[in-house]
Amino acid sequence: MQHYTAEDITKMVNDENVEFICLMFTDINGIIKNVEVPVSQLDKVLANKITFDGSSIDGFTRIEESDMLLHPDLSTWLIFPWGEEHGKVARLICDIYKTDGTPFEGDPRVNLKRIIKKMHGMGYTNFNIGPEPEFFLFNTDEHGNPTLHLNDDGSYFDFSPVDLGVNVRKDIVLGLEKMGFEVEASHHEVAPGQQEIDFKYQDALSAADSIETFKLVVKTIAKEHGLYATFMPKPVQGINGSGMHINMSLFNGDDNIFDDENDMLSETAKKFLSGILKHARALTAVNNPTVNSYKRLVPGYEAPTYIAWSSKNRSPLVRVPAAKGKSKRIEMRSVDPTTNPYLAIACILDAGLDGIDSNYDLMPEVKDNIYEMSEDKRREEGIVDLPSTLHNSLKALRKDEYVQQSLGKGLTNSFFAAKNAEWARYQQTVSQWERDTYMSQY
Repeated sequence: MQHYTAEDITKMVNDENVEFICLMFTDINGIIKNVEVPVSQLDKVLANKITFDGSSIDGFTRIEESDMLLHPDLSTWLIFPWGEEHGKVARLICDIYKTDGTPFEGDPRVNLKRIIKKMHGMGYTNFNIGPEPEFFLFNTDEHGNPTLHLNDDGSYFDFSPVDLGVNVRKDIVLGLEKMGFEVEASHHEVAPGQQEIDFKYQDALSAADSIETFKLVVKTIAKEHGLYATFMPKPVQGINGSGMHINMSLFNGDDNIFDDENDMLSETAKKFLSGILKHARALTAVNNPTVNSYKRLVPGYEAPTYIAWSSKNRSPLVRVPAAKGKSKRIEMRSVDPTTNPYLAIACILDAGLDGIDSNYDLMPEVKDNIYEMSEDKRREEGIVDLPSTLHNSLKALRKDEYVQQSLGKGLTNSFFAAKNAEWARYQQTVSQWERDTYMSQY
């Protein structure tokens, strides 16, 4: 994380011919919002004096409390590697403040900072996150709108000419590196048109910022190639969906608290993992927040559907890779890229802290393929299902007061309001499948 001063940013604006500044923040649904200002307003930006109407943003405020302030985090300064025809465009990610000068509790980024502060109070310095976001590339029509045709028929680790996404990925990687990302790998994923780009782990807040920035870069560069990138988990039935596995580790200074040279996981890591598993059903609402998310979380497509953990097989919710030392981590495999990363990381971290604080016992490792187990065998092993629909995950969240506290009262209420409305719209929609199945039959 860079530590820029106001003077640093003023100098870069002048040296790099920056003409516009995007003041970015994220709503309850994880959608990036933006107030763009010309550099003539730079002094106001740096003095935290740019306002906006919060009542127009999903999950923010009532009309009578609409005025909000943008407080830019100067460490998030970067210049976009595109759109220079009218001068360069830079961005700053902002926290939302109320006009009385206090942080707005309904801001997902502010809430993540609250949980990180709680972590610091428990004696840990960093919660490191390494995300593995996946996405699909679709061809577009003559108007630039996405079609239902994937850009290639490639599969896992395919190479060109079968992998037609390779040039897009290269440009995305080059764009990310210009913006300061340390990209570790990029490759074609299992499904046709499906891509994955992994970047190096970062502290929790920086990782959430990077995930949001990553989505913006992917969509922008795909469009330059005449393609449409989507992070929708399951845009096409019958093939694998897109996830965003979250690799995580807890640090105190330079020491990885999860590592134990004599065991697979340290005792603290086992307690942390036990907290995640205990709250897994409620976490699903946050980690998989759309109706479509649950079309991915079905057996047969490499996505987890059961609450369990393993060091070897990939059918459980959480996997423990074999790495040691500073690379020791646990990997949560259910998360998908429609999640709001600030909410997901806050809730996962807080669930793990609850496991440490409450000293929960960790369920035994599951070494067999859960998909091949009978229902009786799963019950005997204490393995329960993840929620199968958005409706069921919301019910699980409503029963879990701890995860609600991880979100805070305002975000919890806003999340339920948004997701209950989404589920109601889905319930009222008559699909083509229903017409094909029932019209002639009845």
